[in-house]
Amino acid sequence: MTSFDASPPLNVWRALLALAVVFVMLATTGWTALRTHRETTALQSSLDRWEHGSVHGLRLPDPEASPALLTRFFASLTAPERDRLVHRYPLAVGNMNGAPVQLRYRANDIALHQQRAVEKKRMHDPRLSAAGQQDAGRRMHRYEALMAKGRQILAFDPDGSGRVAEVFGDLMKAERISVVVPGVDTDLLTFQRTNRQYTAPVGMARALYRAERTASPATRTAVIAWADYTAPDGLGVAAATGTAAERGAVRLNALLRALPAETPVSMFCHSYGSVVCGVAAHAMPDQVADIAVAASPGMRVENASHLGTAARVWAMRDATDWIQDVPYLELGGLGHGADPVSSSFGARVLSARDAQGHAGYFEPGTDSLRNLADVGVGAYGAVTCAHDDDGCRAGSSGTSPAGRA
Repeated sequence: MTSFDASPPLNVWRALLALAVVFVMLATTGWTALRTHRETTALQSSLDRWEHGSVHGLRLPDPEASPALLTRFFASLTAPERDRLVHRYPLAVGNMNGAPVQLRYRANDIALHQQRAVEKKRMHDPRLSAAGQQDAGRRMHRYEALMAKGRQILAFDPDGSGRVAEVFGDLMKAERISVVVPGVDTDLLTFQRTNRQYTAPVGMARALYRAERTASPATRTAVIAWADYTAPDGLGVAAATGTAAERGAVRLNALLRALPAETPVSMFCHSYGSVVCGVAAHAMPDQVADIAVAASPGMRVENASHLGTAARVWAMRDATDWIQDVPYLELGGLGHGADPVSSSFGARVLSARDAQGHAGYFEPGTDSLRNLADVGVGAYGAVTCAHDDDGCRAGSSGTSPAGRA
């Protein structure tokens, strides 16, 4: 019996069996989970108070208004008036796209202090189990770390597993901005790690920021570690669907529309983060010049041209990355479509040599990080293609930074 006769049907049946199992899981758990009632959160409470607040006898603007409108509103206030709003509604202001960046940093620092006090009390709350008290302790220590001098917290939501975003560099003076979008198991507690630090959003963004400065010292850059969406927990049903990506895409584009309009932006999307970027791509503002995906399970399209963006699309995958073994298909909403590094997809495929598996693309000293940094500073002529040719550079303009081939 030939391989044509045996292997394809076997693989198809395995895929169908896996999909059937997922459908059963969705039928018994997934749909009911979506209907679960959730109590009012700290962020929502702050937003509700904002919506009933006023200044000069006039109601405050809709917190979901366009960034341009909110920017004009804050610009119309005196410094003491802005300060009062920050102290009255720290979570609302700290997460408001359109509020001045420095004001958001201050607001989130205040919110972190408040939430730290909440968790400190919960650590000794006799009504909580030992596990609950330990979780409170972990959260308290995470808040303390985020409050450290010099950190620039652009977004913070303590609800559930938590959401957060941090800026490295001067966002308002940057000539180029990079946004790192991480994948599954990303939350408040995994936002940064001491061990294997470059597998967490903070380590990824910090490594990219340093690599960009090395690649082009004269270019003012800023990098955002963006974990401001609810990522799937593990590799279960949620990771096989686009639900979390669709919700994350809305939040991601809200951030992008609030960035300085004339500054080129490069997206760096890892693992499930590439699903978020794929769903968001068609609505990204024109300033997004590049979308680079690493370790991608798919972008929910069959071809890069279907993303609906004029941005350059880059892709990379290390030879030891287990993600290459996932089924690159989409059926009934399950799976994320074609393989972004396949020749038929149409992305510019970059070298990821030495990337160290699925989570090692931002490890210093790797081809993958150097390539991502070159994309981030617009040095397209310096990137290394995956196939030892110039294919990924075709049609791209850009100069190599000093000292680079």
